[in-house]
Amino acid sequence: MKENNHILAGDRIGKLLVQLSFPAMIGMVVQSLYNVVDSIFVGRGVGMLGIAGIAIVFPIQMVMSAVAQMLGIGGASLISRSLGEGNLPRANRTFGNVLTGVIVIGAIFATLGNIFIDELLKLFGATDSILPYAKDYASIILFGSVLFSFAMATNGTIRAEGKAKVAMTTMLISAGLNTILDPIFIFWFGWGIKGAAWATVLSQAVTVVYLVYYFWAGKSILKLSRQDFMIDLKIMREIVAVGSASFFRMVSSSFIAVVANHSLKFYGGDVYIAIFGIINRLVAFVMMPMLGISMGVQPIAGYNFGAKRYDKARRAVHLGNKAATGISILGFLVLFLFPKALLSLFTTDQQLIEHGVPAMRIFVSSLPLLGFIITGGTLFQSIGKAKQALYLAVFRQICLIPLLLILPPLFRTTGIWLSFPITDVIFFFVTWEMYQRQMKDLSLKT
Repeated sequence: MKENNHILAGDRIGKLLVQLSFPAMIGMVVQSLYNVVDSIFVGRGVGMLGIAGIAIVFPIQMVMSAVAQMLGIGGASLISRSLGEGNLPRANRTFGNVLTGVIVIGAIFATLGNIFIDELLKLFGATDSILPYAKDYASIILFGSVLFSFAMATNGTIRAEGKAKVAMTTMLISAGLNTILDPIFIFWFGWGIKGAAWATVLSQAVTVVYLVYYFWAGKSILKLSRQDFMIDLKIMREIVAVGSASFFRMVSSSFIAVVANHSLKFYGGDVYIAIFGIINRLVAFVMMPMLGISMGVQPIAGYNFGAKRYDKARRAVHLGNKAATGISILGFLVLFLFPKALLSLFTTDQQLIEHGVPAMRIFVSSLPLLGFIITGGTLFQSIGKAKQALYLAVFRQICLIPLLLILPPLFRTTGIWLSFPITDVIFFFVTWEMYQRQMKDLSLKT
């Protein structure tokens, strides 16, 4: 494979970033839009307890995503750098190891999760009134763990080889089909919250069929043999090392959601758990374009770092930061200025809307900083700096958890909402300092 024939070897970094980021942004936005629409359908078709049930299950889904992202992002980083070095056999072996990992771990997760489902949901903050709704949703979602993990991890691999439009298509398939099936299953079939879960699982199944066809038909640069599926401990250690930052970030975010749910249950009740669930979905929707940009930055920075073209790696990250920051500011303005209208999309419950408006404004007050936090952290994963990436993933949670324990006894639910922006401000400055040092180091290598 000649370097100058590969899309990631292009000299026009700005154009290349648009080529890779825009499809990822579209895919991620549509994917997140499905999550928002899913909650709207559940809120309208099932009610406030249905939204609260999804909010309880959300941290469990985050743990599933954490494993898939650890293998997918860690694998994508290694694949990008291997392609940059011209080492296709290592890229193939990496992908095979990623597939083996997600299938085995996904199957274990689905089995154990359903065996201990009641205990799991209560641990994650379900009250007696919320538990039946959460159980109906979680039991089906857990059933699709392997499908969900496979789709997420292979999507990262496709982006790593520069096929951003294909990666976007996989997300459009799952999100589009889910949006179509949601109202059919929830309202027409009368399945309620179970219908929302089945819509998610069936959509992922169709996506997996498309992904298998893509690789089986030889459309990928990567060509797998049986040997590639055998676990290579050296490769797997590097995948896990680089991807561990994403894993700990999402697992700790899941843990934080559990702590927040328990605090909200104690200081507010079911309605506040539902408010937290809605705000999470809306903030996640705003984050998706930023994550799409970081997904475009990662293969460009990783490839050029592997090819020792450090100036281009730096430029990709710098441009990504500018774009993500602009989106984060725009998202903040929408959520801060129109909270009542947004909450009203999900529910007609006036108590939820009344308490949700000030909660949302507090929660999103640090949103303008999020663009840099996301793309700044991507720098370290892109170039294989596992320790720095892991440190950033853990540091935010080290700040947030004490605040979630200290502030609620003083300010009740307001203390819970305040914990998040205070943490983000601290985390922004830590990320900024580490980012500047690393960019300076890349500049000296140029």
